[in-house]
Amino acid sequence: MLSGPSGVGKTTICNTILARRSDIRYSISATSREKREGEQDHREYIFITETEFKEWVERGLFVEYAMVHGNYYGTPKNALDHHLDAGLHVLMDVDVQGAKELMGLYPDGLYFFIVPPDFKELEKRLLKRNTEKNEVLRNRLARAAEEIKYKNDYKYVIENRNLEETVSELLDIIEKEIGKP
Repeated sequence: MLSGPSGVGKTTICNTILARRSDIRYSISATSREKREGEQDHREYIFITETEFKEWVERGLFVEYAMVHGNYYGTPKNALDHHLDAGLHVLMDVDVQGAKELMGLYPDGLYFFIVPPDFKELEKRLLKRNTEKNEVLRNRLARAAEEIKYKNDYKYVIENRNLEETVSELLDIIEKEIGKP
């Protein structure tokens, strides 16, 4: 499971790991936020309305969920259980709130916190994405400072200065912990 502030590179890291490990599946989160340009339903996220999200919560369909940046995000139980029952490893990108819940439910999991080299670089990466307005960008940077305070709750803290080096470090740890695919 990967956590870290918005813009730190979690999505790119996840996609690279998935391309290199055939025994790992990605847990697609559900969200109430609007799709960004180029995103597809059931690829990046399961996009549902806030009303639907709350209905899923009431029906107990999430293993964890949280309100992040003004939108709901959650991990559907059925897909996670399906992958685990099939003997596969599951890669997740979860915020610090959800990670706390998952750490309690799955104490043997591998928990990674990804940090940026510094806040200037994080801001540069968020600006480069060109997906947020200035106010949202400021909120994401403020939240990043809060999220980083939780990094020591994770088994591994990895700085994403260079994508290839970061992925290599993660894959080395994964191989040591769970073996080769």
